[in-house]
Amino acid sequence: MHSNDWIPVTAERLANLYDREFGGKANGRYRIPDKLVRRIAGRRRLYEADIRALSAGLFELGYVLIDMDTFYVVMSANSFVNYRRANDDCVG
Repeated sequence: MHSNDWIPVTAERLANLYDREFGGKANGRYRIPDKLVRRIAGRRRLYEADIRALSAGLFELGYVLIDMDTFYVVMSANSFVNYRRANDDCVG
């Protein structure tokens, strides 16, 4: 059994990247390769349960982690507030 101490530390580091300048932007959403997330986490492998836990940790900090298979996207949870809402009428 392994310790999950890496989850809050990794979530905090990924959240902090959101406010850093890189890639020609002052801050904001970004994508990050799986390999780099594993390096930040200090893990050789990330399992599905690990990604769910990391996602929950980031969500607690106000960010959303989107798994795109070979990379991840980190966005502010506030980004989704103004999205259109689907309801029964539009779904049919």
